Amino acid sequence: VQLQASGGGLVQSGGSLRLSCVASGFDFEDYAIGWFRQAPGKEREPVSCINSVGDSRYWLNSVKGRFTSSRDNAKSTTYLQMNNLKPEDTAAYTCARANDRDCHVLSPLYDYWGQGTQVTVSS
Repeated sequence: VQLQASGGGLVQSGGSLRLSCVASGFDFEDYAIGWFRQAPGKEREPVSCINSVGDSRYWLNSVKGRFTSSRDNAKSTTYLQMNNLKPEDTAAYTCARANDRDCHVLSPLYDYWGQGTQVTVSS
């Protein structure tokens, strides 16, 4: 099982990025995929999740209306479209596989993790 996150970068405040998480080694369509982020000096926090049938949850009020998650089961890929980015969104973002079809906010309920992709938003 592998998950590969990519798409991070440096962007100005108000800009957009789309993160991708490519999965392999398991039946992608049977699992929810979550996005987490960790800023320097802070604990990792859950950002969003998309379940196996494509329903999304956004755990942070600060990203609602700005971030959109989606998935393409044919490509075993999950996306996190991030618009109107703010400096406080600066963090390492990573994707993780939930242990079943449903979304969970707690990180122990995710069993495989990708490496992080850095998002830096300048003011």
